[in-house]
Amino acid sequence: MPEVTEQPASADTENRPLDDALLAGRVEAIVLSNSKPVPAARIAEVVSALAQARGEVTVEAGDIERAVESLNAAYDETGRAFRIEPVAGGYRVMTRSEHADVLAAFHRKQASSRLSRPAIETLAIIAYKQPITRAKLEAIRGVGCGEVLKSLLERRLIAVTGRAEELGRPMLYGTTKQFLDSFGIRSVKDLPSVESMVTTHGEPA
Repeated sequence: MPEVTEQPASADTENRPLDDALLAGRVEAIVLSNSKPVPAARIAEVVSALAQARGEVTVEAGDIERAVESLNAAYDETGRAFRIEPVAGGYRVMTRSEHADVLAAFHRKQASSRLSRPAIETLAIIAYKQPITRAKLEAIRGVGCGEVLKSLLERRLIAVTGRAEELGRPMLYGTTKQFLDSFGIRSVKDLPSVESMVTTHGEPA
């Protein structure tokens, strides 16, 4: 009886490496199709699931970061008006700052969609002083902030983050991921100056 020998695994059954250009294309497609920042881990999860189904190797968050770097290098080389930037814990396509004026002129947002000067001032104080109580906020501004706080809460730019350890346990306010997303910054450590916030989101006409 002939001896049965174990055959080596076929190369066809092994996971194939995921082409860098293909990975970059998949990352680009996901980011472009989302208006909100998409975390690298989430992109890796989706791409890996598809890769496994097609017999390709899975990817990790680090692979996604390198793919974004590759895409941005290509955008820079071809002079594109946008880049993929890290914002609020994820990646989002954003236009370059040098095009802000032409975009503002084109879109001309309705005054009702803008933040008023009092809202900007209040938001700036919360961003830089958070967590902060309403009493301390009003002491800094010198006026009542009830309606402004309500407006910022409705826009989800701020949220109640806890209660202060003082008499009456007043609520503490802080900024949200929506705030980071709206202003296009990665974290509160990257906050712009108050003056630039006013210039970008000036009060209604």
